Amino acid sequence: MPTKDAPESETSGDSAHGDPVDESSVLDDVRSLLHDLRGLTHDCFHLVALETRRAGESLVGMIVAGVMVAVLLSGAWLGLVAAAVLELVDNGVKAGSAMLLAVALNLLLALILCGLIRRKSRYLQFPATLRSLHPPPSSRRNAEKT
Repeated sequence: MPTKDAPESETSGDSAHGDPVDESSVLDDVRSLLHDLRGLTHDCFHLVALETRRAGESLVGMIVAGVMVAVLLSGAWLGLVAAAVLELVDNGVKAGSAMLLAVALNLLLALILCGLIRRKSRYLQFPATLRSLHPPPSSRRNAEKT
């Protein structure tokens, strides 16, 4: 019989004595985990902030380069138009008529490009995504009937 009592007292003593130690150990582990999680979250937000700053600087650089390219291309286009006007004048067309023809062709090209921009602008509103978020009217009616 003493052998039966000894294990019971050891078991009951271990469980009674083990719980406070286990609870404080678990609490320490949870605190450590929360501290590590807070540090990891801070590091992630810091990385996002740095990358956002870098992306913003890159975007500004790209916009500046784009404006410079647009100015250079505009100058080249004006040179081509001037060469075409001079060629027309050399072939016997009056200078005023050649200039008006060049202006008319530029305006026509601008209208064509504006139409292209208008057609493409509808895709800036994410139409397929909006359609996928709103079910078609017929499926709503079928859902209400059932």
